[in-house]
Amino acid sequence: MAERTLRGARLGGQSFEDERGIEFAARQQIGYTCPQGHVFEITMSVEADVPALWECPRCGAEALSNSGELPEAKAEKPVRTHWDMLLERRSVKELEDILKERLELLRGGEIGPAHLHRANAKKRKVS
Repeated sequence: MAERTLRGARLGGQSFEDERGIEFAARQQIGYTCPQGHVFEITMSVEADVPALWECPRCGAEALSNSGELPEAKAEKPVRTHWDMLLERRSVKELEDILKERLELLRGGEIGPAHLHRANAKKRKVS
């Protein structure tokens, strides 16, 4: 039964819908010019928000709209370093105390690389 319903039609080859009675949305042509001098137009709906920048189809550069509208300047966040993030969590006094504590543990051989512990262990046995 399914074979008979597809007889005479190619899958994906053609549409049986026609455009009679269809009202298309209002459109507008928006012109753009890229830095290399390429000029092109994009068809958009009249209701669409027209972007000030569009990628050039020839070279891929950012093309500026011919309407004269400039793109919005994006607010850039200041660069946060590791030190800035650390200061958000601890005060400088706390950091100095932690550093002093960790240096004492390292010098005492309680923390740190294994080769440092072996050297300290040998010194303790000789003494």
